[in-house]
Amino acid sequence: MSPISKAAASKTVASQIDMRGTNLYRVAIVGAATLLGKEVAEILRDRNFPAVDVRLLDDGDALGQLEALGDEINFIQSIHSEQFERVDFAFFAADARSTRNNWKVASDLGDTIIDLTYALEDETGASIRSPWVGRQAGQPVPPELQPGPVVAAHPVATVLAMLALRSGKAGKIQRMVANVFEPASESGQKGMDELHEQTVNLLSFQELPKKVYDVQVAFNMLARYGPSSNLSLQRLAERILKHYRHIGRGAPEPALQLLQAPVFHGHGLSVYLEFDKSVALADLSQSLAGDHVVVSGTPEDSPTNVSAAGQGDILVSITADANHRNGVWLWITTDNLRVAALTAVECAETMTASRPKGQIQ
Repeated sequence: MSPISKAAASKTVASQIDMRGTNLYRVAIVGAATLLGKEVAEILRDRNFPAVDVRLLDDGDALGQLEALGDEINFIQSIHSEQFERVDFAFFAADARSTRNNWKVASDLGDTIIDLTYALEDETGASIRSPWVGRQAGQPVPPELQPGPVVAAHPVATVLAMLALRSGKAGKIQRMVANVFEPASESGQKGMDELHEQTVNLLSFQELPKKVYDVQVAFNMLARYGPSSNLSLQRLAERILKHYRHIGRGAPEPALQLLQAPVFHGHGLSVYLEFDKSVALADLSQSLAGDHVVVSGTPEDSPTNVSAAGQGDILVSITADANHRNGVWLWITTDNLRVAALTAVECAETMTASRPKGQIQ
């Protein structure tokens, strides 16, 4: 028997001994010091996820940092194979490189992998999921005793698919166009820091740091990054559409453009819907409103990045197009990190039913 197989067997036996009679789970968060990792930890706490142990893992400067988990204070520990032993759900929220380097070890030890970095979207057996959209489309995920890696759908794909499916109840959509305004927090803490430093330096006539974007982001709108940037808005748009196709079966596919906005946090989306006939705004509002979607009732309540911060809902306002009687504009804001973390945690929740009660696998 290989060392990994022996470890997996020992893990199962030990779990049966020390957790018999319970239905609690052990969780690892890889990238616990990242913006997304912190959000996952907060969502686990807020939703009372049945975790008896949450291991905070990261590398570099984050090692040894203290993080609050409810009433407990945990140390961030280094990422190594032993940390994945006797773990049920491993959330990967660091970066693609870290996920690729560590997910296989965790999987071989019996952990259920939930990827928020999109590194595993093309792996054999991987599935791209959004529980919100799955429930809306009436497509529940069947239980799997040994699921492959689960990739949490991109938050923009989740938002667009949810709204397209619900809008379709008000009338047949003939055309859908989406302009998405990307915040700096989608590039992690380094993206946030660079936007902040550029803003300060511009106001003091200093040279601009450009390690992340290789272009001025502060006080600017961009359709592409600089040539030396490792980021690409085009690749990101392709990923969003790919995820949309996986989760939004039956929904009309949008024309999509991504723009980098000079904002720190929260997605903004300007979406144009053209129906086959005129649709009353009140009927569309009624179709859109419900779980996870809040439609503003007055112009004064129009969504903003600020109003969306910390919210788990999709905030929407509706305006009739002035030039096309069948056209409607949706202005949408969401907390990008929170929607992503909620998607990941709800993916885990949907899989707890398939894990045998009375032990941690």
